[in-house]
Amino acid sequence: MKLSDALIVRLDKIVARQNELGDMLARPEIISDQNAFKALSKEHSDLQPIVDCYEVYREHKNQFDACTEMLAVEQDADMREMLKEELDGLREALDKDASDVKISLLPKDPDEDNNVIMEIRAGAGGDEAALFGTELMKMYRHYADRNRWKVEEINMNYTELGGAKELVFMIAGKGAYGKLKFESGVHRVQRVPETESQGRIHTSTVTVAVLPEAEDVEVNINENDLKIDTYRSGGAGGQHVNKTESAIRITHLPTGIVVECQDERSQIKNREKAMKVLKSRLYDFYRTQADKEYSEARRAQVGTGDRSERIRTYNFPQGRVTDHRIGLTLYTLDRFMLGEMDEMISALAIALQNKMLENIE
Repeated sequence: MKLSDALIVRLDKIVARQNELGDMLARPEIISDQNAFKALSKEHSDLQPIVDCYEVYREHKNQFDACTEMLAVEQDADMREMLKEELDGLREALDKDASDVKISLLPKDPDEDNNVIMEIRAGAGGDEAALFGTELMKMYRHYADRNRWKVEEINMNYTELGGAKELVFMIAGKGAYGKLKFESGVHRVQRVPETESQGRIHTSTVTVAVLPEAEDVEVNINENDLKIDTYRSGGAGGQHVNKTESAIRITHLPTGIVVECQDERSQIKNREKAMKVLKSRLYDFYRTQADKEYSEARRAQVGTGDRSERIRTYNFPQGRVTDHRIGLTLYTLDRFMLGEMDEMISALAIALQNKMLENIE
């Protein structure tokens, strides 16, 4: 119910800082300096939700203290009963207010609203793993449609049976990374493959990587650090076979990161798409190395952050999907595969929020 003294001191400093920013933004020399005005306005805006939550808490706290003092001296039985009821309501309000204040203090993921680059690769299980990879791609397409997001294919590499060797695609839309970041990790499927004559259940795995799309201003790439190869695109059964060398392979020499794109028939378009993926992979690579706080958040989202770790199991015989990070099982697998993923994603977001709240005094 009550915020700690240390947290109160921190919040009072935030209120003082916002008041200071308000005064600064009214100064003519700041107004005339577009860059300074923009930076200070953003800081002022970022602090506003914290200040608003804290003001509500303080108002209820003052009411609670006043009510407590009145109860201590009140003799009338009916008035005492009314004061006790009011205190009960204020206790409940303060509990919510304290929680809201702590949530407002949580660091915001700067990539929350970004587009995402998603990469799906078959793991253990051969053809069955590859086939499930294409089904995951369809699942994410359905989820994107539900959110009115756009899906753009980048590098679709299929097996002869139509399974996924590697599927790289972008999902573009506000808040895409904020929701889909929880999908990064190893997805396990348990079911009877169509090729299984004796009805035995097989277990296969598919790896999903989720990267925020990096803006041009965030990643600077030295052209001298790139090795660019061209080759003829091709696919299963003659799909996308091209007689010209339109496919692109880009190697970033300092990190060894390799990106391929053969989705378009134009070499220029393939290069543009490949550079988008490269920038996002480099952004993720450098940020993870440099930012320990981000690494902690990443571990909270996908376990240890090691993509070899199983995060979710899709059990088709039992019609269930289980997320092992939060121990949540849903018996709605058919609908889940059609993109009805909000219940799972919301639960993962709440679990991450609760874990982060543990670090708020």
